[in-house]
Amino acid sequence: MNHPQLDMQHIRQRLQNQRQELLAESLESEASRKTVMLDQTTVGRLSRMDALQAQAMAEAEENRRQLQIKRIDSALLRIDNAELGECIECGEWIGVRRLESDPTLLKCIECAK
Repeated sequence: MNHPQLDMQHIRQRLQNQRQELLAESLESEASRKTVMLDQTTVGRLSRMDALQAQAMAEAEENRRQLQIKRIDSALLRIDNAELGECIECGEWIGVRRLESDPTLLKCIECAK
């Protein structure tokens, strides 16, 4: 049974909106993650290093986005299976305010310590 004190339709819509935003951000940043190709005869060493660093930061941000998308997908599946809000460790309900803040959480505050 999903958490009895939460509006699952609202939570589902919020998660789906977050997922769409993350996918849009991923598409927008695709160019910044591509392999850096710089002509060493026209671009200085520091410019190359800056470009490589920017690419690495864009890749790290994409990894974080993909992880969040997986967490959202998992939460949506838990809604479908009527399991959202139940702590995976102790089986008790996760606090309402905690879930409203982040519906992808898997553990109650006690088990998360």
